[in-house]
Amino acid sequence: MPHRRDAATAARRPGEHGGRGYRRLVGRPTSGRPETTAHEEPPLSEQPEDAGDDGTAAAAAPVRRPRTRLLALLAVTVFLADLASKLLVVATVDRGENVRLLGGLLYLTHARNTGAAFSFAEGFTVVFTLIAAVVVVVIVRTARRLFSTGWAVALGLVLGGAVGNLVDRVFRDPGFLRGGVVDFVSVFAPDGEVYPIFNVADSAIVCGGLLGAVLALRGIEFDGSRARDRGDDAVSRG
Repeated sequence: MPHRRDAATAARRPGEHGGRGYRRLVGRPTSGRPETTAHEEPPLSEQPEDAGDDGTAAAAAPVRRPRTRLLALLAVTVFLADLASKLLVVATVDRGENVRLLGGLLYLTHARNTGAAFSFAEGFTVVFTLIAAVVVVVIVRTARRLFSTGWAVALGLVLGGAVGNLVDRVFRDPGFLRGGVVDFVSVFAPDGEVYPIFNVADSAIVCGGLLGAVLALRGIEFDGSRARDRGDDAVSRG
């Protein structure tokens, strides 16, 4: 009897005699994949992939787009408005004729200008034509690095006005590069007695120039940054 009780006790203990076979049976996996426990987690890297030099995650910088489309859209709008108004005046108003509008506040006066805007420096038509062509080329080249909305509006106005007057100088009488620009707006009195006669292109050029001057005085660059901020960054880095 003592021998049978000892044998039964040994069979129940997994660590003695038959325990080795019991552990093999229990520890055998049921599939081809190794067993994993519920508390196991995938290893983590020490730093995230987009971490900066100090180990913190770097915030994604917003992607800025050039304001080329805004500049082009505004320039085309100004050019078409200028061209349409000039064609209408040439077709309906004779040279020297004055059409009174708004109770004398505004007059339509068909005139030809061979000088700069507002009939300034007449007789230098070729010079101003070449200057206008250079301005157009410079603005077009600048448009690729233009990120400021304000500068896009300013340069778009200047570009549209410059192209509008340039077309007149190239295609109108008396000849190539010497054509007279069609002016037709006279304020407060006919024939430019109070203020020089102008057109849509002249107005756009003046408005764009004034806006550009304001932006330059505020230190706003073509890329939208401020000159003062750049100076502060340079001092802090130094």
